[in-house]
Amino acid sequence: MRRAASIASVLLGVLLVIGGVTTWFVVSTTLSDQQIITADDACLPGRTVADPFTAYCQADVIEKHTLESTGGLYYAELESDDPLRETALTSSFLQASLFTSILAFGVAAMAAGMGVLFILIGMGIRDVQARTDPVGE
Repeated sequence: MRRAASIASVLLGVLLVIGGVTTWFVVSTTLSDQQIITADDACLPGRTVADPFTAYCQADVIEKHTLESTGGLYYAELESDDPLRETALTSSFLQASLFTSILAFGVAAMAAGMGVLFILIGMGIRDVQARTDPVGE
């Protein structure tokens, strides 16, 4: 039983690591393909958005620029006939998209980290079994 648990834990760990790394790569590649360069006044200026840090900086600077153009008002605070409402709506959409990618990076990192833990648990189970089983069994 312990042998099966050890193997299952290691296999699940490997799948989680592969899934996490693959997800990170796909999200990074997809963002890079958009060729978004962070603004000069972003926290990480002049960089291609391809990781959670540059995605956050770009979302943050989009909000800053939008609030400057709307007089500090968000989409829901603007009158329905205000021509700046379309700008605020586009800004909200772009920020949400970037924050979704940040979330995806976080889930990918968590999956890979959990995978490593499952691998270590499986190896620990195998080690305990080897130390406690009588020789020859």
